[in-house]
Amino acid sequence: MKKILVPTDFSTQAENALKVAAQLAKKHNCEIHLLHVLEIPLHKVDAISSYNDLPEAIYFMKLAHKQFEEFKDKDYLKGLTIRDHVEFHEIFKGVFHVCEKQNIDLIIMGSNGVSNFKEILIGSNTEKVVRTSTTPVLVIKKEHENFKIKDFVFASDFKDENKTSYKVAIQFAEILKAKLHLLMVNTPNKFITSSKAKNRMEKFATSFDFTKYSINIYNDLSIETGIMNFSESIKADLIGMSTHGRQGISHFFNGSISEDLVNHAKRPIITFKI
Repeated sequence: MKKILVPTDFSTQAENALKVAAQLAKKHNCEIHLLHVLEIPLHKVDAISSYNDLPEAIYFMKLAHKQFEEFKDKDYLKGLTIRDHVEFHEIFKGVFHVCEKQNIDLIIMGSNGVSNFKEILIGSNTEKVVRTSTTPVLVIKKEHENFKIKDFVFASDFKDENKTSYKVAIQFAEILKAKLHLLMVNTPNKFITSSKAKNRMEKFATSFDFTKYSINIYNDLSIETGIMNFSESIKADLIGMSTHGRQGISHFFNGSISEDLVNHAKRPIITFKI
């Protein structure tokens, strides 16, 4: 992990994400890339002009760079390499553009906890980043003075399509020196016997050269509540799940489950593309 991207609207929630990024950057010698996106209506731009020609674009770009300088002067960022970017896109497109151009390893985004994302990180934009990003996305819910991950829940149905994302989850677990708790949630609508679930999970896990994990089958009324209740029962520090990218959420994690977890879970969430 060498480069971390933090999209920011300069809000408290975005700064919570930046503080976590700073801690990880110091531990793992990473660059931090700050991104602010200016959404200028396309109808104001003709075929030959650029966004930079628009007076409002120039004004807001100068304002963004001023705010960047104030952000970069924070004590918790001293000694770190910080690069800032201003993009003229829809939010999720700006994130994708910087990730591709800068070879970003991890996106860290802030939320306000149990309700919707605020300001530039609101609603469908954040959902699209979480669902479609080919780069892992870590969602931070509150300020963490000491962001330390010891117990990391990876929830899945443990079918073969999830092996790609699990491999990336293992890499993060090794970087964070965390134990992975593999979790399958059993619900009345999607019931599977414990023996069958355990056999599937063991076969899945043993196909990787990673042994710092536990296997857990948890019964609940829904997958979402099962993930949150299990994570609470072991006081997990992080919840991980897979996404299908532009094809939508996996069969196990449909759109509503991923959105609800990202918006309502008290713990940090990290997503990995299948």
